[in-house]
Order: sequence, then structure tokens, then C-alpha cells
Amino acid sequence: MSNFNTDIIEALSQGITIDEIIRQELEDVVNQLLVNELTIFLDYEKHDVIGYNSGNSRNGFYSRHILTKYGEIEVKVPRDRKGEFTQQTIPAYDRRTDSLETTVLQLYSRGVTTSEIADLIEKMYGHAYSKQTISNITKPVEVNVESYHKRTFDKRYVALYCDATMINVRRDTVAKEALHIIVGISEDGHKDILDYRLFPHEAASNYTDMLLDLYDRGVKEVLIIISDGLKGIRDACLEVYPKADHQSCWVHVQRNIAKLVRATDRKEIMNPVKPLYRSTTLKQTLIEYENLKALYGKRYPKVITSLESNESLFSFYKYPLQIRRSLYTTNIVEGLNKQLKRQTKKKEQFPNEDSLERFVCNFVLDYNSRLGSRVHLGFSEVTMELGELFNSRYREE
Repeated sequence: MSNFNTDIIEALSQGITIDEIIRQELEDVVNQLLVNELTIFLDYEKHDVIGYNSGNSRNGFYSRHILTKYGEIEVKVPRDRKGEFTQQTIPAYDRRTDSLETTVLQLYSRGVTTSEIADLIEKMYGHAYSKQTISNITKPVEVNVESYHKRTFDKRYVALYCDATMINVRRDTVAKEALHIIVGISEDGHKDILDYRLFPHEAASNYTDMLLDLYDRGVKEVLIIISDGLKGIRDACLEVYPKADHQSCWVHVQRNIAKLVRATDRKEIMNPVKPLYRSTTLKQTLIEYENLKALYGKRYPKVITSLESNESLFSFYKYPLQIRRSLYTTNIVEGLNKQLKRQTKKKEQFPNEDSLERFVCNFVLDYNSRLGSRVHLGFSEVTMELGELFNSRYREE
């Protein structure tokens, strides 16, 4: 049973009505979506140190009240410092939303089963919707899932970001499984969740399968692939796109370094590590790198060994300065995964893989529809340079 169903049972025992439970749930969900939307727009999490130098920041919120079938909800619309953020979660002037069919679709797309929906509708309205009726209503959701996994893509993508997050799924018993996600930034700077796929465990070979599928669906040319330090992932990515660069996420690189040093020495060592990805030129970075090795090679040889064994530390320096900040970490996909995890917290588990598939597809389609028309930071300034990189690297021999 999901946390939502548990909350309903506990609330009913306290004399709270079904409508009030749904109203509170709806208010929480809408406000969380708005917070997530601003996070996606700013491209960094709240309190993330990278955000301090982003040029824009959070700036409180203003309140709106919307009438729903379950009562009035208070919506807190977040603002940014520059006034450039426009939310897409709720229509600008809508004051009412009360479609039962829409409610069914929203519940179903969020992973609630047809049985649970039928039971909830009966308690809310005093009459039953059969499983078949709900199944007919929810067919568009199934079509969305199928269409999403069969869609085709543009030929060129500047960057692909690979990461996975663990989610509880029931298959007779409940266990955490790895939801793999690939996000792409196209040649014109548009960000898109290209694919997601569930595997029992995270493995480099899983990304090979996903990338091969993307290649078959049109993604023929990629400049750089960014990932964490999963063993074998560099080779797995370059097996499909041998002409692409691979970049290790510097957030993960720093985490690995932190594990290899004493807590009292971490600040001292991390300070000279930062210029390795913040310098303006690769030449300056290599000077800083040699200084780091000279300073700490004897005290912490394993730190230096871990850096020297990584072939993908400085690939991002091949690219224009305006977009490097987007290429040396997996923050784009990790931020997305954090939002997804927050959305799944209210479900102890997904009752089956189909339920998870609907939930994630709904999340992905919403993400892509809100961000698909936005040009990612810095990309509009380097269109010509990126075109030249594609042409030189993928010139027909």
C-alpha cells in the first residue's frame, strides 16, 4: 500500500474527510511542482554552492488561490531575482479545475493502480467506476508511454548526460532497482530527457544498450558524454560513439578524493583541486595539476593515483568557455533525479513496472514540455563554434 493510501486511512480515523485529504495532497503536489520548475530554470539546487556564481537566484514567492473540486488551495508561485522565470505548472488566470476524468488521468499517470483509483472514486462520489471504465479513460497515458519510447531524434547532440537513481519496485517482493536516465542538449541548445529505462542494477552495459537505441532512433553525432565514475562507463559510451569525448563529473571526482583523505585535511586539499575545473585554459589547469601532485603526492598518494588513472578529467576544456560549466558535472541529470525522488517519496513502492513506467513518463513529458523551448545557458552564444566542432569531427572520410 502506498504512503498516500496509508495517509487516507489514518486521516479518516481522525475524522478528516476524503475531500480535505485530496485537497491537501493536491496543494502539496502543485507547490512542489512549482519549486521543481524554478530549480530546473535556475539549473541548480537550493543552497548549491555552484549557484552562488550563476547570476540569478531565488527571490521568495507570491500566493494565488485556486478553486478545485476539493476546495480552495493556496499556490505559492516562486520568483527569481531577475524576474525571468515564468511558471508553466498552472495556467496564468485559471481559478477552477474540476474534471473527474482529468483527476483519474493524473492519478493513473502518477502510478496509482486502476484498482486503487476505482476504490478512491467510489469513496469520493458514492458510486463505482469499473476497472474497465478507468482503463478506457487512461488509454491516452499508455499511448504516451509507447510513443515516448519510439520517438525519433535530431541527428546531432552536443552533450549527453548519464545517471541512475534507485527506486522501490515490487516483483513478488520489493527491492530497489536502477532507473537509468539520459538527458541530451541539442545543437541549438535545447535540453531534453531522451530516454529512461529500468534495470535491476546499475551497470555500464545498460548505458550501451540505451545509447545504441538512441543511435538507431536518429542520434548519430555526439560531441561529449558526461557521467559519474561508474566502472566501465567510459568504454561503454565510446563503444557507441567512438568520436565523442567522455567527461567524468567533477562533483563525483571530488567526493572520491574526500573519501581518501582525513577529515581535518579535506578543506586544505579541496582548495587546490577547484582550479582544475575552474581555470580559463587547459594550460593553466595543467600547471595547477602539477602543483597539486607536488604538494600532496607523498602525503596522499592514492589521491594522485585516482586522478592520474582517470582519462576523462579535462575533456570539457575542448569546448567554448561559455558552456564549460554545463559540461564538467552531471548536475543537469542529478538535479532531475532529485526532483524525481521527491515525487516518489509519497509512494513506498511501485506495485509493478508498468506503474513506474507511467509515473516516470508523465514526469518526463512534463519536464520536456516545460523546458523544450528554452536554450540552455551559454549555448546560444556558441552555435557557430559547435557547428564547426561537429563538422570537423564527423566529416565524411
